[in-house]
Amino acid sequence: MSYLPSLDVLDRDGAIQEASEKVDPETRAAFLKKAGVGLGAVAVGGAFAGALPGIARGQAIPQSDIDILNFALTLEYLEAEFYAKANANRIFGSDRRLFRFSQVVAQHEKVHVDFLRKVLGANAVAKPTFDFKDTVTNSAKFAATAQVLEDTGVQAYLGQVPNIKTKAVLLGAGRILPVEARHAAWIRDIRFSGGTTPPTTPAPAAFEDGFTSARILARVNRTGFIVG
Repeated sequence: MSYLPSLDVLDRDGAIQEASEKVDPETRAAFLKKAGVGLGAVAVGGAFAGALPGIARGQAIPQSDIDILNFALTLEYLEAEFYAKANANRIFGSDRRLFRFSQVVAQHEKVHVDFLRKVLGANAVAKPTFDFKDTVTNSAKFAATAQVLEDTGVQAYLGQVPNIKTKAVLLGAGRILPVEARHAAWIRDIRFSGGTTPPTTPAPAAFEDGFTSARILARVNRTGFIVG
């Protein structure tokens, strides 16, 4: 997508951009180990965290879809904690638009986490430990990071949708993907509506690209946000 924000606020040493196309197997394994899933799992961001129609607690779901849901849960843990920390730190001052965005999206992500945990039951992975550094104490860095996280969730889903085997899981994902896209458009509008160079809009392109799991893993793992 055009005009993605700089990842400097996330990437301490330039590693995200360098590793975005491929990930060292050990790096990928380390991230997946923290996420609590196998090497066959794929990243889907917040795509599944709404209602999954037709899936009852006791219904059998293929292990590959359980892995997808657990990876999604790990990323939802990250997003929910990111917004919760920023809100608790009261970093928005008089910026009521950014404050409202963070309050609303924090609630969405919490609902996503709660729902995924309920669907997965005993199969749900534990919440990791996070360190967001100054992205949750500096409002400008918060906004840039929020855009990256929301864009990443959308791109991860688009890249991995062919891996979903259960129709009900796919239908549930379709109900959540537009919400994630709205988050991405909302924060983009807040950041750029005052006039920027280059100019941009909440929807700068007619098409969106899906990213490979390796690219998503690189983007998340190398931020250093997941520390345990």
